[in-house]
Amino acid sequence: MAKTNPFQFIQQVRTEAEKVTWPTRKETMVTTAMVFVMVTFAALFFLAADQILSLFVRFLLGFGS
Repeated sequence: MAKTNPFQFIQQVRTEAEKVTWPTRKETMVTTAMVFVMVTFAALFFLAADQILSLFVRFLLGFGS
């Protein structure tokens, strides 16, 4: 494997960084909002699932006594 010196490496990194398509401020804000919405939905779903399973387990444990 060929070794490159630090100067060449920095040049290569800059060249690759110029190829990156950076998101606009609006795209970043919309994506961030969607992440918060999806996290909220996931949290509510798992809260409901946990409550239902907890109720079911309490019923089974109380049923035996």
